[in-house]
Amino acid sequence: QVQLVESGGGLVQAGGSLRVSCAASGSIFSFYSMGWFRRAPGKEREFVGAVGRSGGTTTCGDSMKGRCTISRDNAKNTVYLQMNSLKPEDTAVYYCAAKEYGSRWDYWGQGTQVTVSS
Repeated sequence: QVQLVESGGGLVQAGGSLRVSCAASGSIFSFYSMGWFRRAPGKEREFVGAVGRSGGTTTCGDSMKGRCTISRDNAKNTVYLQMNSLKPEDTAVYYCAAKEYGSRWDYWGQGTQVTVSS
C-alpha cells in the first residue's frame, strides 16, 4: 500500500507560479498512475491532472488547462504539479492520489494548502 505526502504549498501572488510535490513510499511507485486534485472551501473536489505510470502520458483538467504541467520521477518516487499564471480561484487544498491499473483513486495524501492572493 502506497503512502503519499504532499509538500510545496504556500502563498503566491496572482500571476505567479508554484510547484507542489508528492512523495510516495511503501510500494513500487511505478505501479501507480498519479493524479492531482483540489478542494476549495465550500466546493467539491476537482480533478487537476494526472500522469501515467511511466510519465509518458499526462493530462490537465479544464480548471488548469494550459497552466498546469504534471511530471514524475520514478527514481525519486515523486510526482510534481507545476502551476503557472495562478489566479485567486486556484486557492485550494491540493491532494495527490494514486491508483493501480484498472482501479480507482484509492490512495490519497493529506493535502497541501495553496493560497493565491490578488
